[in-house]
Amino acid sequence: VEDEIPRSVNEATMIGIGGYNVMDTYLTPGIETKYTGWGVRIQNERMKIVRLADYKVSRQQFLNVEFASTRNAADVATDYVGFVDYSLGYHYRFTNLLPNLKVLTGLSGRLSGGFIYNTRNTNNPASARAYVNLDASGMAIWHLKIKRYPMVLRYQVNLPVMGVLFSPHYGQSYYEIFSLGNAGGVIKFTSLHNQPSLRQMLSIDLPIGYTKMRFSYLADLQQYKVNNIKTHTYSHVFMVGFVKDLYRIRNKKGTAP
Repeated sequence: VEDEIPRSVNEATMIGIGGYNVMDTYLTPGIETKYTGWGVRIQNERMKIVRLADYKVSRQQFLNVEFASTRNAADVATDYVGFVDYSLGYHYRFTNLLPNLKVLTGLSGRLSGGFIYNTRNTNNPASARAYVNLDASGMAIWHLKIKRYPMVLRYQVNLPVMGVLFSPHYGQSYYEIFSLGNAGGVIKFTSLHNQPSLRQMLSIDLPIGYTKMRFSYLADLQQYKVNNIKTHTYSHVFMVGFVKDLYRIRNKKGTAP
């Protein structure tokens, strides 16, 4: 069956650099040592309108890769940080609230995996992270013009409300988990009480020549406390990239989501 309305995929590929603040008491037992430094993030986003609720729902996908190098306050040790995550969300679109303003609310699933590696540790030098979250998600998209110059402003916030994550116990080695089979309690349920995290993004799309560019600020504040381990990765990243609309022509012209 052919689509009843025109559709397109709105895609943005971005790269950015920003500040990182990292802490993991698995790597620094008994001490909440903070490591700060700089990191690089690459991000791809795809949005499109789907058939759900009479075409009032948008699907959003994020693929994110990041790497950072951070140092402790005494400047004697380094934490290397690397993460890859994928998000898939569905948002209901409220389009008649104000002229040129769309408000979207929905849910998003996030799958993330990565590591923190400490150059000073000999025992347990690395901390692995893996989790799946279900996020409450919302965004506002405002189309406006300044002296006939069009631009698009967007704000989005994601708040994880429940999920599961992998975490060793305090002082437990990965050898004990994977070689000796002492894996009891390493998969934990998470919610707001032990994973109070937040991701916010503010962006602006600007046509420049024959291209459309996106400039954005991303605050990704991830933290949790499970198995007597407290950890966080805070990043504030400024990103720039290109936006394009990929039209799927099915006997009709496409429109942007």
